[in-house]
Amino acid sequence: MRILLISGIVFVHVPFDPQTSPFLGANGFIDWVRVFLGDSLFRVGVPCLSAISGYLMFRRGLDAFDYGKTTRSKARTVLLPFLIWNLAFLALVLLTQKNGVGFGYLPDAINASPRELTTLAFAIEGFPINVPLYFLRDLLLCILLAPVLGILIKRYPLTILAIFFAYAVLPIPSGIFLKKSILFGFSFGIYVSLHQIDIRALDRHAVAISALFLAVAVMLATALYWTGPDYPVWIDMLRSLTAICGIIGSWAISAILIRSRLGQRLSRSEGLSFWIFCAHYPLLIAFWIVWNRAAHPGLYPLFYFSTPILALLILVISHNAAKRLTPKLHAVLTGSRTVRPNSTPKDGSETGTKRKNWSDTYSPEEKATR
Repeated sequence: MRILLISGIVFVHVPFDPQTSPFLGANGFIDWVRVFLGDSLFRVGVPCLSAISGYLMFRRGLDAFDYGKTTRSKARTVLLPFLIWNLAFLALVLLTQKNGVGFGYLPDAINASPRELTTLAFAIEGFPINVPLYFLRDLLLCILLAPVLGILIKRYPLTILAIFFAYAVLPIPSGIFLKKSILFGFSFGIYVSLHQIDIRALDRHAVAISALFLAVAVMLATALYWTGPDYPVWIDMLRSLTAICGIIGSWAISAILIRSRLGQRLSRSEGLSFWIFCAHYPLLIAFWIVWNRAAHPGLYPLFYFSTPILALLILVISHNAAKRLTPKLHAVLTGSRTVRPNSTPKDGSETGTKRKNWSDTYSPEEKATR
């Protein structure tokens, strides 16, 4: 159900300026809803996506983990798409700013120093020009550290998770990571995978867990709304804590949604979710530039709620068109995440969009050993 997390991230990145900030309270309950969606509920996306990545990386165990093969694979499925999407957007920004468009909406790339331009291109010291792609940058760091993380979490799971939890929640420097929750989420996924935690055991409590998580998200949004945009330290810590706890909350919600026909269809749209993730930010910025030239600030709520829906529609259409018209390019842009249904690579691994159910893949004897 990653597509639901990524679609929620679209709401997180809807642009606004000081005149349209939700913390001004100019639109009452509508502004509270904006804080709830963008600063509370959908902030769970990044740590949850990190946990999924860590879980999948070690799903065959520590002994079967091939570092060389994994790094080569991730260079194709993570690094290459990051470079293409980010550098293409940077080139577009340079072109538009050269013609006097885009200043004030994006970093001043045309007058940036070589060091600043390098960071905008490769996220060396800060966020890339295509801001959401910081997740791929930090994920690559986690992948490079994966053998060390795997060994530590195998031997000292609770101690390591406690350290990473404190690192993610407490107001301490982030170091080499741009988003501290990514390291904890990735490590938590490794823990669940290596120690064979039965996460499906939570499914019977899915309704209660989902209700509790949503209640916490509502209370956090209310606290953020009344104290933002310059949150007290303890409120910022609560926001980080809620995002991390959202890993469990998101699982519970997905356990409910996956039972529906729509949920089943969405769960098979992995290539689309990656396309949305990489392409939504430039599209939102383009909408924002056009909106500011044509509309009154008082109509901003219309922009906020219509733009993500319009962006998602455009991205679904463009994804399907690219997949049909330029399948090879589409495969590169989505990190080779889609192949023909029922196709199986020579190494026997399942990478197609149509995967077998876990219970159908292994015999009872094999399940007992796994």
